Amino acid sequence: MPKINRRELLHLLGAAPLAAGFTWTEAEAAQAAGQAQAARKAAPKSAFTPKFFTAREYTMVSALADMIIPRDDRSGAATDAGVPEFMDFMMADQPTRQTAMRGGLAWIDLECQARYDKRFLECSDAERTAVLDDIAWPKPAKPEFSAGVAFFNSFRDLTASGFWSSKMGVEDLKYMGNTMVPEWTGCPPEALRKLGL
Repeated sequence: MPKINRRELLHLLGAAPLAAGFTWTEAEAAQAAGQAQAARKAAPKSAFTPKFFTAREYTMVSALADMIIPRDDRSGAATDAGVPEFMDFMMADQPTRQTAMRGGLAWIDLECQARYDKRFLECSDAERTAVLDDIAWPKPAKPEFSAGVAFFNSFRDLTASGFWSSKMGVEDLKYMGNTMVPEWTGCPPEALRKLGL
């Protein structure tokens, strides 16, 4: 019979009712731990309530972040990695960035309204992409889009920071961290060839 470790016992004590006098056998404790773990996995994840963004802004932030980092065969989208929650935390924690964030979201809505007579969230994917294409590349952007360009560059940076600092983003990078090299044999031959040495 496998022994229950301290972490599992703490989870068990927090998730299951205490038995009178802690008279459980190891088998009963292990079974209860398994049931508690299954219950946690089956419980619906509570919806995130933003502290800074309005509900509409939060939905817009989620849509924009997923356009920047969409789901692919390697990893999930920005929203899967918790980027909108990260952004909400950053905005609540950095009041000096709040006006620029709200202003940028409003700029995109106004641009969509002017082009398509509807706000960003009501636009089709093609319409959304057309607006973002005009502000995503700073050099060819028209001068009248300078406010949108500044906002989108900052938003894209924040999206990337949130994604690649998340567990999913680190896995996407295949970052292995510091690994011990038992014997240094010099620069790998393929790296030397690439450098022309």
